[in-house]
Formats: sequence, structure tokens, C-alpha cells
Amino acid sequence: MRWGLGVLFSLTTWLNGQAQIDYHALRLAMVENQLMERDIYDRATLRAISKVPRHLFVPKEQQVYAYSDSPLPIGEKQTISQPYMVAYMTQAIKPKSTKKVLEIGTGSGYQAAVLAEIVDSVYTIEIIPELGKRAKKLLDDMEYGNVVTKIGDGYHGWEEHAPFDAIVVTAGAEEIPKPLIEQLKDGGRMIIPVGPHHGIRDLILLTKNRGKIKTKNMMSVRFVPFTRQ
Repeated sequence: MRWGLGVLFSLTTWLNGQAQIDYHALRLAMVENQLMERDIYDRATLRAISKVPRHLFVPKEQQVYAYSDSPLPIGEKQTISQPYMVAYMTQAIKPKSTKKVLEIGTGSGYQAAVLAEIVDSVYTIEIIPELGKRAKKLLDDMEYGNVVTKIGDGYHGWEEHAPFDAIVVTAGAEEIPKPLIEQLKDGGRMIIPVGPHHGIRDLILLTKNRGKIKTKNMMSVRFVPFTRQ
């Protein structure tokens, strides 16, 4: 849903004749109404999303909709996932302050920022140079020193920094990449959308325990395709 005009007006002040939207209030309302009212219960996840200013991760013309319950375009035919999906995928990996996480598909940088509020370190890969450079600058400007970015093909993961406690894939793949399974630490968790392009996918939670792989279908989702070089 997009915010109604009445809600936006009530959260708007005027300064020197210019409208000033109260993004902080919109963010808290989003957390309460879109996340807590559904099945997002992890305190660390809720705390992180309450803190990260999502409107800074979308184009200026989309900022008024940054806290609506929907994905938004960010350029290069890519989107920022709806807040609920970011929260759901974050919660699914059971984030802890000691964990090292790999993200495939940096996009706007928003998911990386949310993770960085919780975990020890985030390694994030983006295949589209324009998005990767833009996200890196924003994350650097926001002083997320525990986020390391890379432009490249995420299918191969980031072997140099493996193994990872958790892996978050923010683009739809037709199959789970074997390199990512190999780079997942024993006891680790991976969340990834899997299925045919241009259709409904399954959001799969993969766990590794003593070398054995177990997968669970969490829900049906739509994601932009996993891009390869």
C-alpha cells in the first residue's frame, strides 16, 4: 500500500514554504503496522529497520513512498524489496552480533545496511557497476565500516572471505548456486528465492548441519532475476 494523502499531510511540516516529511515517524509506523503486526518478531531485526533511513536508499522522486508496503524502482531495471521482505529475510538467518554474512545483490545497499546494524561484518556483491558504486558511496557516507562491497558475479560467492555464518540472496535464481552452499559455514543458514524467471518463486531457507543440507520452502515470492556475467 502507498501512504494516503491524509497520512502524509499529518506527517508533513512546513519550513520556509517547503514541505518537510517526517520520515522518522513514517519509519516507526511502518515497523509497527507492516512488521510487528505480521510475523516479524526478532528484536534485533526490528531495531535495525527502525534505525536505517530507507528513504535515503531510493531515488528522490520515490522517497515519499519509501515506507510503503511495496518494492520500489532504484534504476537499472532493479528494485528495492518491500520492507517486510527485507525484515523477513533478515530474521530468517537468525542474525547475531558475532556473525559474518554474505549478501548477493547489493542493489540500493539497504539490506546490507540493515544487516550491518546487527552482525559483525557484511560482504556484499553487486553485478551492476552503477548500482554497486552508488551503494558503496552511500554506505561509506553513512559510516557503515563493517560493510565490504564488491562488483562482480555473485554466483561464485566470495571465497576469499568464506566461510560465512549466513548468506542472503536478494535476486531470484533458477537453482541454488553450489559455490554458495560450499561457502556456507557448518551450522549456517542461507535464504534465497528460487524458481523460473518471470514467474512466482519459492523463498528457500537452506541450512547446513554436519555437511548435510536441508531446505525449507518459506513462501511464494516475486524477485528480479539473478543476473550473471
